[in-house]
Amino acid sequence: MTRIRDVVRDALNSGYLTVEAENQLRRLLSLRYDREDFRAFMILQEAAMNGDVRQQSREHSSSKCSSCK
Repeated sequence: MTRIRDVVRDALNSGYLTVEAENQLRRLLSLRYDREDFRAFMILQEAAMNGDVRQQSREHSSSKCSSCK
């Protein structure tokens, strides 16, 4: 079974979080997880806020916005 820390590691290594990975994280966060997984998720959030990890879902939403003008 995939763990949160595995999804986070992949995103940090690639610098990119896909929509599929985001959905997987939502599913995994709804289940029981340990402290290490929680820490990994917090690291991913910080990396996304700092721009170290790009989010596919945000790129799609921003491209929709720019086409609305």
